[in-house]
Amino acid sequence: MLPPGSFLMTTHTLDLLDYRRTTFDLYRTIREAGSSSPEAYATFRATRDALFANHSQSPLSDLQRQAFDGLKYCDYDPAYRVMADVEADVEPVRYDMQLGDDGSFTMVQVAQVSFDLPTGRGQLGVFWIEGYGGGIFVPFRDATNSESTYGGGRYLYDSIKGADLGATCDNMLLDFNYAYHPSCYYNERWVCPLAPPQNKLTFPILAGERLLEE
Repeated sequence: MLPPGSFLMTTHTLDLLDYRRTTFDLYRTIREAGSSSPEAYATFRATRDALFANHSQSPLSDLQRQAFDGLKYCDYDPAYRVMADVEADVEPVRYDMQLGDDGSFTMVQVAQVSFDLPTGRGQLGVFWIEGYGGGIFVPFRDATNSESTYGGGRYLYDSIKGADLGATCDNMLLDFNYAYHPSCYYNERWVCPLAPPQNKLTFPILAGERLLEE
């Protein structure tokens, strides 16, 4: 019998730790090399493919992994990589979400970033995930959703899980070539926080991860 508040280290938790360490190491490599580096982008794709295909913490089910032949992406386009100024004078909009077995999830908008891309000019809210340690979270939706990308949108940042391209108090690197789908796209057993209304772009983001079946 474990005492109250104790933590049981299991194979599951060790596997999850390994998955997250791999992700943290991957994004550190990208930051050090520069996200526009062909080698960094190739490493990003190869590492994610390996995690999805082989790791016990893959978002895919065992059956899905048997048929998995790699994630799909647009070709890297440097025009979708921008350094955006962080605007901190925003209304602190708060969202509370229920994530099934993972409990509740609360995020508060702490800033916004504005940017120009080949397909339009937009803004995205930058959110702080409340809880021990906190973290930056930037999800978004765009005009490709339900056509070439997941209807619920994609993620640019989720620093609690290691997805961090680089940010300071003044600016944030937005490289949409690294935009990826949340776990709930791959399998309905996952419940994911999705982009709120202010993070819905009216124009297409023709970069990043695409639908598997496209």
